Amino acid sequence: MFNFPCARWVPRALLRRNATRSNYTVALRDRGAEEQNDEVSGRQEVALVLAERILQGEIRAAARLMRDIDDGFKSAVEELKLLYPHTGNASIIGITGPSGAGKSTLVDQLTALYRRHEKKVGIVAVDPSSTFTGGAILGDRIRMNRHAEDAGVFIRSMATRGNLGGVSRATGDVVNVLDAMGTDVIIIETVGVGQDEIDIARMAHTTVVVMVPGLGDDIQAIKAGILEIGDVFVVNKADRDDADHTVHELTARLEMDPDKDRAWQPKVLKTVASRNIGIEELLGEIEEHGAYLHRSGMIRHLFEEKNARIFLELLKERLFAEVFGHLEVNGRFREIMEEMANRRKDPYSAVEEILAQRFGPLSGGSASESNPPVGARLGEEK
Repeated sequence: MFNFPCARWVPRALLRRNATRSNYTVALRDRGAEEQNDEVSGRQEVALVLAERILQGEIRAAARLMRDIDDGFKSAVEELKLLYPHTGNASIIGITGPSGAGKSTLVDQLTALYRRHEKKVGIVAVDPSSTFTGGAILGDRIRMNRHAEDAGVFIRSMATRGNLGGVSRATGDVVNVLDAMGTDVIIIETVGVGQDEIDIARMAHTTVVVMVPGLGDDIQAIKAGILEIGDVFVVNKADRDDADHTVHELTARLEMDPDKDRAWQPKVLKTVASRNIGIEELLGEIEEHGAYLHRSGMIRHLFEEKNARIFLELLKERLFAEVFGHLEVNGRFREIMEEMANRRKDPYSAVEEILAQRFGPLSGGSASESNPPVGARLGEEK
């Protein structure tokens, strides 16, 4: 005899005898599956509607997704997946340089000029976070306040949240949202950088390095790592007395570049952003560099490097979360720390053991197989 659960199967005779009861039974049978499907389809519909609104250029939807990205919500990933095929059309410009160089004022003037050319502009302004409280002032947008009522300008302020390199960890995803929304030009303003905060060069098509007279001696300018990433150099606040000297030093530094025979030769321009002097020349040089990238095919190389970097960063992030999350849950992390503190286990073997447990034996064998413990080797030598 077959045993049929009454909630999933009703005899035909009973169906004929009592249709109302049959309908109720069928409803019981499907209720669980329907509720689960409604929940899944509801989540997909919300994500789809948000992505569609962004593709239609809705600013509010873009702002909501950017907030979710910055806060690290997992739901934002599904929406980014839907937007990714629509990216790769905007021109991305990076504005970097030391603190006090006038980057925000320069971005404000560039934005105004782009708007006169009827270009839609997106601005991502990155501010440093406090190492004590984690907060950030996000004051760069104050200098761009005149664009607040312009529907063709979208300004997003972000905090570094401890991320090094001059940009926020979520900057790339925010740029993709602006790109998919149909923005023509995206300007990324980094925090005040020093000698090695050069992540902007891996993200932007054209990197503008802004310097200012009187920030330090000539040796400091020569050794600054940011000079090696610039496609265009700007000496802002050029109405100061020592501006020509700074231009001369930068030009001399570029002449010493071992790659000075490359096709694109960076120029050193002078601007006074507060008085809107030299901005048109700067925009012309940025446009010329963009044309060079497409003409020479270098834009494809930039896309390949950017895609590889994004993939590797996401892979490292997911792998770390996958492995370390389990270590925290099962208490293994604390055990390893205690073993290391008592010198019963070295960190190298501990990592190899965890990876082998999670992903299977490592190629070439573990450290314990290929190399005996230090104590054993020392004992053999004796």
